[in-house]
Amino acid sequence: MEMETLRDLYIEQLKDLYSAENMIIKALPRMIKAASHAELKQAFSNHLKETERHARRIEEVCDELGVSPRGKKCVGMEGLLEEGKELMKEKPGPDLLDAGLIASAQHVEHYEMAGYGCVRTYARQLGYEGQAEILQASLDEEGNADKLLTQIAESTINIEAEISSPA
Repeated sequence: MEMETLRDLYIEQLKDLYSAENMIIKALPRMIKAASHAELKQAFSNHLKETERHARRIEEVCDELGVSPRGKKCVGMEGLLEEGKELMKEKPGPDLLDAGLIASAQHVEHYEMAGYGCVRTYARQLGYEGQAEILQASLDEEGNADKLLTQIAESTINIEAEISSPA
């Protein structure tokens, strides 16, 4: 697709986010399995359901635009998820792994928040207020997931990771 207009950029960014969301849908079950703490497993499980909803929202927006959400590979998300895989391959202790999984997940959340913030702003600029509201809902959920991960890290997992680390 040749990019000449803000609408073209908007569509391109939606496709990028759709690719990212689908990569996350594939990665989260591995993260759930790797996590030790029940609260973290539950947070990842809940976010998997939200991520599936985010992908459907992008499909809805693209349907309104008359375009397919497919056709782009999000190399940024691919790299972030690869870093998470590398962490799991290193096999640190369970507390340290959980702390690292949170860090990896928060990198992903921040990437998504940046993407959703941009497409929401483009939608508003282009006069697609209904689409902007749909995208804002996903942005809000990404922000809430990030805050929850911070709360879990600060209240439990980072403390346990420090205690279980050799002196």
